[in-house]
Amino acid sequence: MSVITARPVNDWNPLSLRREQLLQLIGVLFGIVVLLLTVLMPLYAILSKSMENSSGDFVGLDNFIEYAATPSLASSVTHSLTIASVTTLIVVTLALICAYALQRSCMPFRGTIRLLMMGPIFAPSLLPAISMVYLFGNQGVLKSWLMGESIYGPIGVVISLSFWCFPAALMIISTALSNTDARLYESARALRTSALRTFLTVTLPSIKYGLISAGFVVFTLVLTDFGAPKVIGGQYNVLATDIYKQVIGQQNFQMGAVVSVILLFPALLAFAVDRWVQRKQVALLTSRAEPLRPEPAAIRDWSLFAVCMLVIAVIIGVLGMAVYASFISFWPYNLEFTLDNYQFDLMDGGGWDAYENSLEMALYTALFGTALIFSHAYLVEKLAGFRLLRTLLHLMAMVPLAVPGLVLGLAYIFFFNSPDNPLNFLYGSMAILVICTIAHYYTVCHLTAVTALKQIDAEFEAVSASLKVPFYITFWRVTLPVCLPALLEIAIYLFVNALNTVSAVVFLYSSDTMLASISVLNMDDAGDIAPAAAMGVLLMFTCIGVKLIHWLLSHMLLNRTQGWRQSR
Repeated sequence: MSVITARPVNDWNPLSLRREQLLQLIGVLFGIVVLLLTVLMPLYAILSKSMENSSGDFVGLDNFIEYAATPSLASSVTHSLTIASVTTLIVVTLALICAYALQRSCMPFRGTIRLLMMGPIFAPSLLPAISMVYLFGNQGVLKSWLMGESIYGPIGVVISLSFWCFPAALMIISTALSNTDARLYESARALRTSALRTFLTVTLPSIKYGLISAGFVVFTLVLTDFGAPKVIGGQYNVLATDIYKQVIGQQNFQMGAVVSVILLFPALLAFAVDRWVQRKQVALLTSRAEPLRPEPAAIRDWSLFAVCMLVIAVIIGVLGMAVYASFISFWPYNLEFTLDNYQFDLMDGGGWDAYENSLEMALYTALFGTALIFSHAYLVEKLAGFRLLRTLLHLMAMVPLAVPGLVLGLAYIFFFNSPDNPLNFLYGSMAILVICTIAHYYTVCHLTAVTALKQIDAEFEAVSASLKVPFYITFWRVTLPVCLPALLEIAIYLFVNALNTVSAVVFLYSSDTMLASISVLNMDDAGDIAPAAAMGVLLMFTCIGVKLIHWLLSHMLLNRTQGWRQSR
């Protein structure tokens, strides 16, 4: 780490302090303006559009009344809530069992099992839905397993979204289970409490906030997902597909705005409850706490191992089916292997240019997004003044987490495509795709950065200030090197999500900025299911490859710059 060189006090100019304060103020105001232009004002635009008619005249709640009076549209609300509730129950229950196996058992190969269970996180949400078509569709290899039921509807949507959301719930619940005081379990053993009662009275209460948080995360992801219901939902409409049909199918932007506003309410409610639950959570580990080390128990360990193997078999089966189908000539009549499905330039989906655009967009999102989000988080967490403005910036940074990507994308149409908006030149460009994607995933990255910054003692800034060292020097020489692991995690998070995103950009691309994730959707619509699977598989392996490169580079950089972290 570079050593901060203090300037002699008698050379210090009092004007430099005012200059630093001015820079800090400009930085905070810039962050507020960025979030105002990229999140709040587009949301205001979509709210305004929902209360206008096709001529742009204000009609109040007439559009909402019309929506409620249309049975096929109103039923989408019930469908969305049903799908979200059922999927959340399945995913949280399964994730709890698997997380318990990883954290509280001595089963073998836990590291490998955890890695394999993260597989779905690298795939776009459309890929498991496409795989379901090959497995359980009208000509699927396992069609008989459904006992006459159709995969094109709620069953297919629930299975696809359960598969896609599982890693998110697993990570949250695993973290909750890892923070446990072993003394609680020692007391339970001393009182000869049964394993079941210990689980019900000690384990579950200690992780209840993690379970609730995982539940609301999955509920929101399912409620706002567009890819899986579009591919395999059939005639089973949900709110997300209603927005797409109103805007793309019927060019009814006002009704699309109405559905978007309706979709915002349950997402905002889930977000608000989750934040309230997190405030209620208290520290479970104290300075006297002892880490819990699981003891071997053959029946428990092997039973949990069997469950985990079943889950991994499903993950490998679903992803493996997509990979297999992408190399088949003509399913199910000609099962010879071919590379024709990867000749994207011959398909109606954007060709290889779409894949190159996705890589470009993901790279820009990772670079600019990481720099922007981390600098804003630093201003929120480490500055001493402008408390009200910093609090406002932090609150505004929380908003994107409660806004579905489909809603944000539609809001960008109304805001950036307005002739009166001086930022209109951005519409249809690569820049607006990057801006929308950064805004969509802003909150998670912001919270990651703030968490990393909180771990740095405030004395660094205090000592630097006393030595008259400018805050930006401290930021460059101390804060950035210490927070390098968090920066790398933010960058890979943005890259992977930007590469796979569909909902946030489905309304914003142009003929010159077609993306690979959108081309999967277009090819599926055109009936080119095998090429769609091929593009989805390509995106998945790209994400895995980039993650491996990220891991290698991180390992090299952290070994060279984070030696102080190693115990001596």
